[in-house]
Amino acid sequence: MKMNSPIPLAAEAGTAMETSFRVLHQASRREPNVTAATRRDRLRRLRALLMQHKSEFEAAISADFGHRSAHETRLAETVTVEAGIKLALRHLAGWMQSKRIRTQLPFMPGTNRLMPQPVGVVGIIAPWNYPLQLTLAPMTGAIAAGNRVMLKPSELTARFSAALGAAIGSYFDSTEAVVVQGGPDVAAAFSSLPFDHLLFTGSARVGRVVAEAAAKNLTPVTLELGGKSPAIIDRSADLTKAAHRIAVGKLVNAGQTCIAPDYVLCPHQYVDRFAELFFASIATLYGFDPDNPDYSSIITQSHYDRLESLLTNARSKGARVESRSDGSSDWKLRRKFPPCLVLSPTNEMLVSQEEIFGPILPVVGYDRADDAIAFVNARERPLALYWFGMDANARDRVLQETVSGGVTINDCLLHFVQENQPFGGIGGSGMGTYHGEWGFRTFSKEKPVYLRPRFSAAVLMQPPYRKVFERALTVLRWLT
Repeated sequence: MKMNSPIPLAAEAGTAMETSFRVLHQASRREPNVTAATRRDRLRRLRALLMQHKSEFEAAISADFGHRSAHETRLAETVTVEAGIKLALRHLAGWMQSKRIRTQLPFMPGTNRLMPQPVGVVGIIAPWNYPLQLTLAPMTGAIAAGNRVMLKPSELTARFSAALGAAIGSYFDSTEAVVVQGGPDVAAAFSSLPFDHLLFTGSARVGRVVAEAAAKNLTPVTLELGGKSPAIIDRSADLTKAAHRIAVGKLVNAGQTCIAPDYVLCPHQYVDRFAELFFASIATLYGFDPDNPDYSSIITQSHYDRLESLLTNARSKGARVESRSDGSSDWKLRRKFPPCLVLSPTNEMLVSQEEIFGPILPVVGYDRADDAIAFVNARERPLALYWFGMDANARDRVLQETVSGGVTINDCLLHFVQENQPFGGIGGSGMGTYHGEWGFRTFSKEKPVYLRPRFSAAVLMQPPYRKVFERALTVLRWLT
């Protein structure tokens, strides 16, 4: 098999990208029905690529960040992607089966079925925070569904993007999968291509631009965005466990996670105790040494500066900012941001308005459960919601009276890694879903098929319209 080369970052990248898209598009039209054997072969090659290059990918991602633990990349990215590939290989035959659908009585003995087919060429625009997982996980669903794939990883993880491009070029033919590298201009041109489906993961601001570009081609989009995901601590919660699990969820990848808890809603009388327990958990998890190899750097200096400006703004408006760092310049030198709590934030502060995407955690006090629910519902619908407590009635009330992309009860992040559940946002946090079978369905066209029997009442529903038609229509209305 002739393998392909990644599209280079160059002035002619636009032309090369369009040419590669055309190759993928033509291949998808020549082979509209991709066999299960071909799909399995592609999935196995994707898994081989992942396993053979995982150390290279880990090193490249760490270099792009300035530092990120290989253990964290393995846990949050490599293992997750491998699990998704294995699930797809296990269940592919069942997913590909046409499904029998009940036929209404007047149209029997005809039969209905839904026949899943590949949509064609899928574009995937991935962000920098989990560059491996957020390229290859949606690619898994697209390949399982029988599609060709074009990937656009982030320019902020340039080393990883180059490594991924070379690896994809070695394992896949140019008619199967291609990696495009480049900055915002390339991304804009990419999102303007007439894909059969486009998946974007990133900020809501850029998501709107991508959706607008795709709309010009009537390209369906899946948008995985973010927003301000709350963690609600109920009065029935074990505060020690809640503080520890929130610390874990918040500080994975130094808070650079779209489903990280963005703020905490805590009963007023527990706020100070929560702060003590939160920092006690950090002491156990990471300590307060910027040299800790398990704690990630912030991706760029501009992102670091943005986090500092959030704290400056909060302090200037009267918030209490707490940290346990020694104020050493080593933190900034290593581009590591010390974990901070913002206590008593107000709506006027930037930490209350913007997705934080870093190790800063506002803690908002509340009096009644009604107040916590109202606080969440007054804002954009979040990508994730976390609830901590033992009161089943209080838990069910929050589940029923709030709307979010997904929920984990008594922990953080874990709903994301459930391959048998869909993942996706709603409203300002995104649209559409993927993971597991939902990824297969997102990247498939479920084509409805009706098989007319030899003898059918349909002959009574055609001209010339006489008394027989009127009687048949009356019976049809009675039967449906």
